Amino acid sequence: MRIGLLECDHVREDFRDISGDYSTMFPELFLKVAPDWEFVFYDVVNDQFPHQPNECDAYICTGSSYSVYEEQGWIYRLKIFALAVMAQGRKFVGVCFGHQLLGEVLGGVVEKSEVGWCVGVHAFDLLAPQPWMEQATKQFNLLMMCQDQILQLPPGAHLLAASEQCPHAMFQYKDHGLGIQGHPEFTKPYTQALLADRVARIGAQRVEDGQKSLELNTDELLFALWVKNFMEAKR
Repeated sequence: MRIGLLECDHVREDFRDISGDYSTMFPELFLKVAPDWEFVFYDVVNDQFPHQPNECDAYICTGSSYSVYEEQGWIYRLKIFALAVMAQGRKFVGVCFGHQLLGEVLGGVVEKSEVGWCVGVHAFDLLAPQPWMEQATKQFNLLMMCQDQILQLPPGAHLLAASEQCPHAMFQYKDHGLGIQGHPEFTKPYTQALLADRVARIGAQRVEDGQKSLELNTDELLFALWVKNFMEAKR
């Protein structure tokens, strides 16, 4: 299966020796459960887009330090491309920024959350198990690093998972759109470095709590398996 990775940002150069850039993190995760996937990289934050949605079988849209409501040319073009992918019925999985972008283009509302930053390991309650969720569990843990959230889901979207601080943590749109607010691709060492670097921005207490939470187990491989099954599910 040919997977287009829509890179909406890049890891800072001084952090890339920890876990690489997004073009390393995503394949490292998903190739563990889908070794036959072929990744194609599109540096959309620098205006490198697929010419047509049919260049790949499915797409994964990454996180970003930008907000989906910012007036940036590449964000506008990415929204148009996401809608084109959805119109063709191709699978589109959004992670963090990608999750928010998918929600917004389908008619949802994205803003900064009143709870502030969500960082570290968060527990998500699985509210609506789906047939493609192999080894479904009532709760799963993923890393988070966000301030924006989907405050209102788009019409026709189905809420799949929520957390105490993130009520719209995971949603599905029809059989080809999927969004997750967490960061399954992040590693704990990379998250630890981000937290240490962002104390002034996030706040000392929240950073301390986030660092302590890294002692908890995370379920990124389980989530990767779900995404694999979602991507490969026949309609």
